[in-house]
Amino acid sequence: MCIGESLATAAVAAQYAVDNPRFVFATAGIHPHDAASFEASRDVPKLRDLIGGSAVAVGECGLDYHYDNSPREAQRAAFSAQITLAAEVGKPLVVHTRDAEDDTRSMIREAQAAGVLGVMHCYTGSHSLAEFALDAGWYVSFSGIVTFNKWADDDLVRLVPRDRLLVESDSPYLAPVPFRGKRNEPAWVAHTLSKVALTRGDEPLDLGQTTAANTERLFGLAIDAP
Repeated sequence: MCIGESLATAAVAAQYAVDNPRFVFATAGIHPHDAASFEASRDVPKLRDLIGGSAVAVGECGLDYHYDNSPREAQRAAFSAQITLAAEVGKPLVVHTRDAEDDTRSMIREAQAAGVLGVMHCYTGSHSLAEFALDAGWYVSFSGIVTFNKWADDDLVRLVPRDRLLVESDSPYLAPVPFRGKRNEPAWVAHTLSKVALTRGDEPLDLGQTTAANTERLFGLAIDAP
């Protein structure tokens, strides 16, 4: 999956998805780091066009109070606008959250009221927030971070039910061990999957089939088999 974190990269991702149907899928959204420059009247129509064309989800959107690259009020406003858009176009959300758990809960409630599902992308937050999202019908996705030596929350990996579990590359970042420090590649998500399977006591191929099915279900995909 190719995720567009700004309108410019989302447009490129959307075109790549058009050129590679049933193999590459795009999302389009405003990342919380970029929320300060978000203008709903200008940007929502652009997002709507991208999503109506080929994107399968709204995002990566959300809240990041760790870096605070955008004012928190602007982050919440951009996130709320994208929840409204997701409800309008009938697409799920891809959500980034860091050090913003209380407000993320509020936003999940807002999405739930609007009938919008989502995935907690590259999740490293608390058990309680994960459970809150799961109770709302959401999914939780893990990246190569779970392979790092500093990772110390295998119970979080085991907490997520099989039918709500996703794995991701988050490339070009967060390359899993044994490639940590290199430019990440989507193919390396297999290493993340293997670690998640080992942690949960699952067989990797079986869990891979499950997470692929979960991905298809959440995003409404039709994926070509390799």
